[in-house]
Amino acid sequence: MSFDTPMRILSPSGANVNLRTIGPDQPPLAAIQINHGLAEHSGRYKRFAELLASHGFATFAHDHRGHGHTTAPDATLGSFARGRNGAQAVLIDILAVHDHIAERYPGTPIIVFGHSMGALITLNFVSKFPGRVAGAAIWNGNFGSGMLAKAADLILAWEQFRIGSDVPSRLLPRLTFRDWARRASDGRTDFDWLSHDHDEVDRYVADPLCGWLPSVGMWRSIFELAAAGAGDRTLARIPRNLPISLVGGAEDPATNFGRAVTALERRMSRLGFLNLNSRIYAQTRHESLNELNRNLISADFVQWAQEAVLSVGTTPTR
Repeated sequence: MSFDTPMRILSPSGANVNLRTIGPDQPPLAAIQINHGLAEHSGRYKRFAELLASHGFATFAHDHRGHGHTTAPDATLGSFARGRNGAQAVLIDILAVHDHIAERYPGTPIIVFGHSMGALITLNFVSKFPGRVAGAAIWNGNFGSGMLAKAADLILAWEQFRIGSDVPSRLLPRLTFRDWARRASDGRTDFDWLSHDHDEVDRYVADPLCGWLPSVGMWRSIFELAAAGAGDRTLARIPRNLPISLVGGAEDPATNFGRAVTALERRMSRLGFLNLNSRIYAQTRHESLNELNRNLISADFVQWAQEAVLSVGTTPTR
């Protein structure tokens, strides 16, 4: 299997999902299902996937609808779906990929990994289908319900009324991307807040499938996923003994410099989660896997995933 040669699967949502996969020659210890972040794509996880394969894991990473090379009749680049059903359509696609993995490797544990927007998606998926996963990695996610969320809800409702839901938001980038760039800048690009590694940032900037502006509808779906994840009712559906990895960066403005990740850890601890592994990495911005200390962070994930598999054995994923 080559990560550079993606395959296609048809989702019940109507999306033609672009799916990349790589794994070891022998039966895998577990499968890692990756949910990438906003305004990027699965191809950016090649280095991580190859590392996982070298440690006996099969990795599956797809492009979310409105991202990369996944296509759908109701989802152009930058839009999950027409109207307000984008979050549900995304979760249907995640389930389609999950089912594909389970059919390919019956009985093999599946760990779901999500970065940033993918962290929001992952938590909602695990809550909706709690018996299917052997572990969840929820990295660099912000489930906060503070002033940004309240302001965004009002702004997006106004923009949807004025300009519709299928065009880029004009105001949300000021509260997110541009504000994060201002708070963590090396004075080079608008995306230095992603990583201290200038080469990685430059590759992101040069990638035509990265850095675009999401539609009003996509933003509303993202905040819908964040709000659902911020509720104790969502967490209550997740098994308390599920291995969970929480990761953030101490210099990541998108998670309020790691505080949003710490807040999620405190909520989960209060609700009685027994198998939490949480770490805020120093000198780390938003993209942990593309930071200067990525080798350390990736190695820590491998160790956590190995321990997660041992803790659940070969628990069925369906």
